Amino acid sequence: MTPAYRYFLSLLAARTLVVALFLIIGLRLVGKRSFGQYNIYDLAMIMAVANAVQNAMTHGAGDLSAGIVCSGTLILLGWLFAKLFAHLPKLEARIVGVPTPLILNGEVLQQNMRREKVTEAELLAAIRQHGLEGFEEVRLAQLEVDGSISVVPVKGIEVG
Repeated sequence: MTPAYRYFLSLLAARTLVVALFLIIGLRLVGKRSFGQYNIYDLAMIMAVANAVQNAMTHGAGDLSAGIVCSGTLILLGWLFAKLFAHLPKLEARIVGVPTPLILNGEVLQQNMRREKVTEAELLAAIRQHGLEGFEEVRLAQLEVDGSISVVPVKGIEVG
């Protein structure tokens, strides 16, 4: 492998890191509800790896090593983030996010609803899916980091 090609591959790894971080930050800014079932970090990694592998599969031999370097860099980044998240929960909260309360003791938290772009209709649908009929039956409803809404009923109310 020539020095020029090694330089090219290291540049690819650096560019891949920049793109991955851009995706994580950009998707985090868009909000949780935009991509239900995946957290922002998962989605950014899926998109970046898919693009790196796609290029490797559809172009010439030089692109194969480029795709391997890019996807390998992303896998290494994923491993690094997993290690960091295990030791730094505050970092995980900043990158992946934290659940956002939408109802607390029957009271709808309008400011959180606006910030997370959740409509009252979506919230009521989630409440009904949990077998409840109205806000007053909810002790806690929160928007999870994967975009789903979890609901905890008031004690004594039978869910059904």
